[in-house]
Amino acid sequence: MRTGIFGGSFNPVHNGHIHLARSIMEELSLDRIFLVPSRISPHRSMAEYASGEDRLEMLRLACLGEKGLEPCDYELESERVSYTIYTVEHFREEYPNDDLFLLVGSDMLLSFDKWYRFEDILKTVTLAVASREDGDTKELEKKAEELSAYGSIFLSKADAVSVSSTNIRKKIVKNENYSCYLDKNVVQYIRLKGLYKP
Repeated sequence: MRTGIFGGSFNPVHNGHIHLARSIMEELSLDRIFLVPSRISPHRSMAEYASGEDRLEMLRLACLGEKGLEPCDYELESERVSYTIYTVEHFREEYPNDDLFLLVGSDMLLSFDKWYRFEDILKTVTLAVASREDGDTKELEKKAEELSAYGSIFLSKADAVSVSSTNIRKKIVKNENYSCYLDKNVVQYIRLKGLYKP
């Protein structure tokens, strides 16, 4: 099996996340992608961060009908800090014979060599990078070349989708329309639960 791992706060999951996952799944012929919401400190403001349970449920709703996209609660259930190396090691233990791919946005690639045990991550997975904004290709190619000494880097050719969870939350607070950025079931869930309201 060819398995992707896509982590993030997903606060909330939006169309850009799903586009990135779909694009890389197609380009790399992945069989499945696990979407793994990270733990958030319980001291964070609820207006800014939805609970793990809510973020997982929004992921589940966004993935309905999306073949091969599977929400996973591994980091939410873990008691330790959500370092990516622990997550990729978990999937390596669970699926020892799979080819593993870690999906990240281009903004993450540029600081990837600052991540905890980044060398070990690149020994365990292929890094699959999707552009978050137009015009950053040259910068990404340069960084990918630097990191290729440690492992395999794949740069997606998918069109960049500039959507931000932060901006969506701001629109919710200001009662502005945000429905075009999210799956309709996620919009309904946010409204039903009153998420991201101060």
